[in-house]
Amino acid sequence: MASAALIALAAGAAGAQPVDGQKLAGGKACMACHQVDSKRVGPPLRSVAERYAGQSEALDYLAGKIRGGGRGAWGAVPMPAQTQVSETEARQLAEWVLSLAPAKP
Repeated sequence: MASAALIALAAGAAGAQPVDGQKLAGGKACMACHQVDSKRVGPPLRSVAERYAGQSEALDYLAGKIRGGGRGAWGAVPMPAQTQVSETEARQLAEWVLSLAPAKP
């Protein structure tokens, strides 16, 4: 959660509005296959966050998977490339997904 707050502060300090990750995900059709806490076609986004929490390359990796798609990491159903998502939006979405991981005690 602290990382989400830092992202929002950094965006505000730069004069940009903080991104509402869930709204962006809905607008980019992510929620057609994913939910935050339950499996739909793809894995729950919170599970993605938990798997990659604390990994230094997670942001770049997830942003790349959003735009380029992938297969095999979560089962037999592949994730198609989301070419309608810009590189900036992919990073914003990845930041939001990673912010869903529970805070470590």
